Amino acid sequence: MASPVPTPRSAGENDTTRVFVAGVDEAGRGPLAGPVVVAAVVLNPLEPIDGLDDSKKLSEVRRERLYPLIMEHALAYCVVVIEPEEIDRLNIFQATMTGMSRAVAGLTLTATEALIDGNRLPKDLPCPGRAIVGGDALEPAISAASILAKVSRDRLMVAMETQHPGYGFAVHKGYPTPAHLAALERLGPCSQHRRSFAPVKRLLDQGQLF
Repeated sequence: MASPVPTPRSAGENDTTRVFVAGVDEAGRGPLAGPVVVAAVVLNPLEPIDGLDDSKKLSEVRRERLYPLIMEHALAYCVVVIEPEEIDRLNIFQATMTGMSRAVAGLTLTATEALIDGNRLPKDLPCPGRAIVGGDALEPAISAASILAKVSRDRLMVAMETQHPGYGFAVHKGYPTPAHLAALERLGPCSQHRRSFAPVKRLLDQGQLF
């Protein structure tokens, strides 16, 4: 079975003198469980992809249709998974910033600029960067990154349901829905829950162990 997270794609040879703008976005800051996933994408201006938009504005069907098109037509992309243990160690903001830097560094070409969705830039980006509030709806490269990150994370959470049944990960993707909170109270945290997040930490402080 293929991995739910795509492997980096190379732009090929003779690309060292060109300008490559990478769009960068994440999925999964708010959930109580599972990783945060960050993607960086360098689109090919000669192969535009119709329908790119903020992944949250697109239906699941539309995201799934765009996902392989992005991988096929982009010059390069990289998807990085930051696991719950690292999120707890760094905090969610720093984990996301770390993932953004790793995603840009993991591209199989050297980005000349990174466009970051949001209002903060990672301190250790390997190239100059610009933070763009609402960039996932404004910049096609960021839109593409948001779609790769969202679809990759959703697939990981669906797969997680078989490893940790009963929590409903395939449905709520780890977000703190009433159903998830009820399952958390009933079953206690599993190894994929973020220990530093308040609802999980409260249960752990009460002595409910994995």
